[in-house]
Parts: sequence; C-alpha cells; structure tokens
Amino acid sequence: MGEIIKLTTQDGATIDAYKAVPTGKPRGAIVVLQEIFGVNHHIRNVTDGFAADGYLAIAPALFDRAKPGVELDYVPEGMQEGMAFVGKLKTEETLADIAAAVAAASAAGKVGVVGYCWGGALAYASGAHLTGIAGAVGYYGGGIAANIATKFNAPVMLHFGEQDTHIPLTAVEKIKQANPDIPVYLYPAGHGFNCDERGSYDAASAKLARERTLAFFTKHIG
Repeated sequence: MGEIIKLTTQDGATIDAYKAVPTGKPRGAIVVLQEIFGVNHHIRNVTDGFAADGYLAIAPALFDRAKPGVELDYVPEGMQEGMAFVGKLKTEETLADIAAAVAAASAAGKVGVVGYCWGGALAYASGAHLTGIAGAVGYYGGGIAANIATKFNAPVMLHFGEQDTHIPLTAVEKIKQANPDIPVYLYPAGHGFNCDERGSYDAASAKLARERTLAFFTKHIG
C-alpha cells in the first residue's frame, strides 16, 4: 500500500518517510512516529492501518540523521541499538523532521500526530511545540514525566500500561497532575501493548486504545 518518499526539513536535512495513501479522498492526515526500533515492519503496518481508515499517513524515518534505513528487531540488542541512536539525536532536529512530515501531510487537510514508545513522547512534545497539527496521541511515551509541558498548541491524548516496567505509575500520575485537561488512559498491559510483534502485545488493550485514538482524530480532524 505504501511507498518511500523524501522529506526536506527547514534546516536543510533530507530524510526518508513511509507514505500510505487511502482509497478515495483523504479524511485528513496522520503522521506516525516510530518506536526506538525505526520505521520497521510494525510501524509500516500501523501507517497502512491509518490509511485504511481513510487518512493519508506518513511515518518519517527519525533515525535518518544518525543512520539512514534503520529497522531493528524486538530483541534486547535491538533495544540497545535504538536507544543509542536516540542518544545521538537532538530533540529540536527530530521535531524539525516531524514538522516536515506534518507539512507534507497537510496537503490532505488537517493533520494529527500519533507516536509509540519514543514516538509517544515525541507526539506529546509535538502537541506542545509544533504548529499546524490538529491533535496528538502518545502511546507509552517514556520520558514525558521528565519533560512536562503545560501549554499546548493542539489537543493531546495519552495511553499507558499499568504493568509498564519502563514507565512507573508514579510518572503517569505526575503527568496527569501537571496536565489535568489531557485524557490519560491506563490499560491492564505492559510497555508496547499496541505492537502485535512484541511479547507484550495485549489485543484487548490495543483495540480499546485504537478506538479511542480514532474517535479523537475523528473529532479533531474528520
């Protein structure tokens, strides 16, 4: 369903992105932000899924500034390699990459951002720091509690797992207290519960979170 396109950022960088186009006129657009495993098979499937729901969907390759074409497996070595790539990137550059994807996607209308894992934290940051987006949804975004925002340019929704060993419930509570107007949902699941290629996948939680996410985007995008 999808194809690889090139994005050029405001600071002159060029990165790849996976683009999936819906059948018929798009309802709007969704920018999909990757986990620390790159724009891999799962993220491409997620992007295809939003296209199947009627949205133009683009997943920017956010590791390209460090190393192009990164696709990692869901194994401890892949996690370590992904974390090392994150450490090589500057947040402002990554936000510029996301902004380039938003600009490209805006040809289809209003644009939402959704992210998973590292991308979940980036979705939250996008809602606070980027313009031109209609809503942002973050799934189990690690690091949000250490980078709390209090002002947002777009509505935000967050999903967390109650059994997430990477994000303690104390961190989730800190986020909720700092952002009382943001819907924060908890699920009886662990980190990565949306990914059907991980051992932590929880079908019921993934289904409910996706229903809530689609309802959010229907409200704010169309």
